[in-house]
Amino acid sequence: MNIELIKEKNPGKIREVTFGATPDQGGTRSHTITIGGSTALPFHFFEGEHPHRPVVAMEIFDKVPAKYPPALLDCYHQIIDKPGEMAKKCVEEYGAEAISIRLEGTHPEKGNKSPEEAVEVVKQVLEKVKVPIIITGHSHFEKINQVMKKVAEATAGENCLINYVETDNYKTITAACLAYGHCLVPQTPIDVNLAKQLNILLSEMNFPSEKIVMDPLTGTLGYGLEYSYSIMERIRTAGLAGDNMLNFPMLINPGYESARVKEAKAPESEYPEWGNPELRSAYWEITTAMSLLVAGGELIIMHHPKAVEVVKKNIEEMFKGKDRD
Repeated sequence: MNIELIKEKNPGKIREVTFGATPDQGGTRSHTITIGGSTALPFHFFEGEHPHRPVVAMEIFDKVPAKYPPALLDCYHQIIDKPGEMAKKCVEEYGAEAISIRLEGTHPEKGNKSPEEAVEVVKQVLEKVKVPIIITGHSHFEKINQVMKKVAEATAGENCLINYVETDNYKTITAACLAYGHCLVPQTPIDVNLAKQLNILLSEMNFPSEKIVMDPLTGTLGYGLEYSYSIMERIRTAGLAGDNMLNFPMLINPGYESARVKEAKAPESEYPEWGNPELRSAYWEITTAMSLLVAGGELIIMHHPKAVEVVKKNIEEMFKGKDRD
């Protein structure tokens, strides 16, 4: 007995966003990255088009995180505090398709590095690798405004993805992205209406919709993953239904979120029943990343090299299934 699958046709489409710029486009990257473009729910190849695979980026830092998991410190050894070298290792050895530069050290309580120092870090990375760049800030509004203005100016022409702006702090950084031709990440705290509101505010500043990548601010396994999934799913279904303020591709941070939780970094001597901390930290990130990919994440920023390997392999296998449908 043959059963015909009911296929859902969506009136909407997720916008395509391209970041990075090659020399003939005014930048120095070897290629650009395009995400989005789907006309169906994630990996529903039988119902619509998914022209671009999800992209796996890796994160490097302007300052070594205070509570970085020991298993990850072991991966980078002497280059953890050398952003350019760390970025090179992530690309050449671990297969990162893009690099996120987290400028946490510019926060007044975490190093208070100057905007000029931030620019120098970004330039080091741009010289060492040729993949597109994501530049990630923090939530100290006054300082990050100063930093991102300088960084956006110094990287004019590179079409970086500037990550992020919030509802209470979007005008200065958005204006800088407009002036210097960068893409932008609006971030809101796991709420559909707040996400839509911030996208509307960006549109009122005439920020190009084809340069917006949403961050719904997801949690990790054991810390709000289920709720994060449900909000992302609602955003994605609304976008596919035709809501032009919610039909943007989404960025997620499983690396940053997973690396902060006790379960992913506690030593085996304290919790022997939890098992090997190196594998545990990788599994925590893999579980988070794969869950949020299925919810609609198109750009995932990761930390653990083993997690990157597994997630990239899973994406490849799922897209191979596309050819069998």
